[in-house]
Amino acid sequence: MPLFRAREDIRNARKHDPAARGGAEVAIVYSGLHAVWSYRIAHRLWRAGFRMPARILSQFTRFLTGIEIHPGARIGRRFFIDHGMGVVIGETTWIGDDVMLYHGVTLGGRGSGHGKRHPTIHDHVTVGAGAKVLGAIDIGARTVIGANAVVVHDAPPDSVLTGVPARPRPRSGHEQIPGDDWLDPALYI
Repeated sequence: MPLFRAREDIRNARKHDPAARGGAEVAIVYSGLHAVWSYRIAHRLWRAGFRMPARILSQFTRFLTGIEIHPGARIGRRFFIDHGMGVVIGETTWIGDDVMLYHGVTLGGRGSGHGKRHPTIHDHVTVGAGAKVLGAIDIGARTVIGANAVVVHDAPPDSVLTGVPARPRPRSGHEQIPGDDWLDPALYI
């Protein structure tokens, strides 16, 4: 993992979590960050054809962090998992840049085929605690998925998904999501 990526991840975690007191603290104690870093190593192994070592590493990371990321998943930059316990990300999941998940989120599959069976999450999406996003569905950019929502259908960009099953509605102009520029860390010093 390149050093600049680690620094970018630490800056991103501090941007999303006003409780973060410094880069060293984030690097040492944030389990979501540790899971992402381990995933990146496992993903390289997976792509190089070392499937068993990749799976062993991902399961060991799950044991340590409570976060399970399949090494076959594709994850973009500045991905952040806040309070990650119980997060599950399946093998054919695709996650864009600047995505944030809270604890208990499942990005899971439906069906037993060998093709794409997990969701595609586009850039700047936030997924609330306990949400389940299931199947080979497409979640549009800048979408917010509410806590405990169960999403089983595609969602257009700039939508809010709530309920069981979740129904999309357009985001109004005053709704802000973590990662928007409204969060100024100086306000929390």
